[in-house]
Amino acid sequence: MNTKKWVIASLVIFVVDQALSFLFHWVIMSGAYEATASLWRPMEEMNRMMWMMWVSGLVWAFLFVYIFAKGYEGKGIMEGVRFGLLVGVFFSLPMSLGTYASMPITGTIAIGWFIYGVIDITILGILAALLYKPAAAVGAKAA
Repeated sequence: MNTKKWVIASLVIFVVDQALSFLFHWVIMSGAYEATASLWRPMEEMNRMMWMMWVSGLVWAFLFVYIFAKGYEGKGIMEGVRFGLLVGVFFSLPMSLGTYASMPITGTIAIGWFIYGVIDITILGILAALLYKPAAAVGAKAA
């Protein structure tokens, strides 16, 4: 495993994921969240706990790239698309449907979370494919 590429790819993926998450949750879904405000913590509470979301997002990014690196096949961007789609559905389907089944969120929120999750994680898979190369692949290109 190329540790330097793993760390760099993980940090880039964390930053991109945070930016996409902000765009989705604070811009696209803000109206849906406002309409269901009684379900969520007050903003002051969420702001105090934001560090938990950042830490979990950072750990997630490192694990995401680690799993990608362990299955790396060197097939380029399509490997990232495939990985992102698989992880996106694997992660987003049970999260969105499970939350819909256990909390009174709207179908719009559940569907939005699923679609966003698949798109977001597919983009992150593409980034992983573009940014991560094992040490042997990096050395082979230099030769």
